[in-house]
Amino acid sequence: MIYRNLKSCLDDLERTKQLIRIDEPVDPYLEAGAIQRRVFQAGGPALLFTNVKDTKFPMAANIFGTLARTKFIFRSTLRRVEAMLSAKADPARVLKKPALWPGLALGAWHTLPKTVSGGPILDHTTSISELPQLISWPMDGGAYVTLPLVYSESPSKPGYMGSNLGMYRIQLSGNEFERDREVGLHYQIHRGIGYHHAEAIARKTQLPVNVFVGGPPAMTLAAIMPLPEGIAEMLFAGALGGHRVPMVKRPGELPMPAEADFCIRGYIDPAVQKPEGPFGDHLGYYSLAHDFPVMRVSEVLHRAGAIWPFTTVGRPPQEDTMFGAFIHELTAELVPQVFGGVHEVHAVDAAGVHPLLLAVGSERYVPYAGDRQPQELITNGLSLLGTTQTSLSKYVILAAREDDPGLSCHDVPGFFRHVLERLDLSRDLHFITRTTMDTLDYSGISLNQGSKVLWTAAGSPKRTLATTLQGLTLPDGFSNLRFFAPGMLVLSGPPHAQPRDTHDPAMENLCQILARGDLQGFPLIVVADDADFTADSWDNFLWVTFTRSDPATDTYGLNGFTHCKHWGCASMVVDARLKTYHAPALSNVAEIEKKVDELALPGRPLYGIL
Repeated sequence: MIYRNLKSCLDDLERTKQLIRIDEPVDPYLEAGAIQRRVFQAGGPALLFTNVKDTKFPMAANIFGTLARTKFIFRSTLRRVEAMLSAKADPARVLKKPALWPGLALGAWHTLPKTVSGGPILDHTTSISELPQLISWPMDGGAYVTLPLVYSESPSKPGYMGSNLGMYRIQLSGNEFERDREVGLHYQIHRGIGYHHAEAIARKTQLPVNVFVGGPPAMTLAAIMPLPEGIAEMLFAGALGGHRVPMVKRPGELPMPAEADFCIRGYIDPAVQKPEGPFGDHLGYYSLAHDFPVMRVSEVLHRAGAIWPFTTVGRPPQEDTMFGAFIHELTAELVPQVFGGVHEVHAVDAAGVHPLLLAVGSERYVPYAGDRQPQELITNGLSLLGTTQTSLSKYVILAAREDDPGLSCHDVPGFFRHVLERLDLSRDLHFITRTTMDTLDYSGISLNQGSKVLWTAAGSPKRTLATTLQGLTLPDGFSNLRFFAPGMLVLSGPPHAQPRDTHDPAMENLCQILARGDLQGFPLIVVADDADFTADSWDNFLWVTFTRSDPATDTYGLNGFTHCKHWGCASMVVDARLKTYHAPALSNVAEIEKKVDELALPGRPLYGIL
């Protein structure tokens, strides 16, 4: 089925019992977000809130809350899009299958937006303050649009081919924003709108921006699709949506989807920034208030019967996890084409996506060598850090397919075991310091700046990973040494007390004392605030270890050394404690969670779901 707008999608989900209505009053302050997160965690249905406090607009959530439901929504076009992507990955294979050609031609035709003179989006106008004021976490700086489709065009190349459609959070209220006249526009580094903004700043001109909310579900996926530079997201939206997207184009204005539920029209003043945030973000912490561009609001449009879609983000997994899983399935075949020599990648959701990237690469540079060592793998890693969204990765861990043709980086425990058996810690750690990093990651030396590291493992095993722990002496303040997995230990450390961009003498002392013991079978040791929590599960271990550490600042080593600017060690120690400069972790509000529990009582709308 082809969905040309949000309502047709929600109606179909309700008809197939994949959506429930919540007609009881729901507060967009904390309560709606908590309900969505709990229902997502339960693998529950999409939600339609019909009685939202302080707004006339209903809200919809958890639309993409399971991978099966996401595939259901795009069931009519998924095969065609897969064929289009396959054609890009391997054109020769498609040429051998003429049966695919009509579908490919139709998909290509659908990529072209269709300009129309009018549409439902022009039905009504409203104001920013009349929109649903969603606040998901108690420290959020104001209300946010959490599924915004932010559209801009290159000032030097206007039109769809020079356009960008991205999902950049929009702050509707709070801080210093003028009520109903300004909203905050937060975009991270390495985002398409940044190039348009840079052009506008260079020209000293305003950058027109439209923010769409709702509309064809395909536009939501298109906005987060990691497309190659130069391919407009609007084109992909048409292919995935199965129809040419009708766009209303009024003279002198940016186009807007005729079937969108809402459109906030405005512009970015190149000379103005204001504090945006805090905001509870997808790494599981707040991103704090920083100066970001301000969008001056010209007009707020909405269709008759408009519905406000939303999600909430927090420590993974959340609904955006399903976006990532869906996109991975679509694009897996493209990986070897985009990154030469790389067979498989896994941006680990449990670690917040960008902090940890696992990859299976190739090691063919010296096939006649007696034992492989990482050479091509280093090239693979630098390629991953050199283009697309993988360039935001912080820890990049690579293994060679030649050592185990069945190795998959989606088997995280097996992949870590394979790597730690083969990692030569005197040779195979490659740091990149004072470089860019994800805007949302506060582990670095400043906003947008920190370090990256490649762990490259190839060849025969270097060690047998230990599975039992002998008694070890720990310095004061360190305790609760725990075995986590083969070759991996976790222990609790004292509260961090150092300034940013500084090594901790307590960690260096720990390494000196641990070096006196026999830890050859434990190449990876992690220091955390709470060893029991960290070692309780792989999800906890990945989240704590890789979101709370900067590779250069927080990697220590037993018998560490520096030789000709190369650092190595015997066993690696990662300081994964919360630092004095880290943003606080997100936590639920007990009173709100109790209200959600009550919605699951017999006779209430979430009975049988939670």
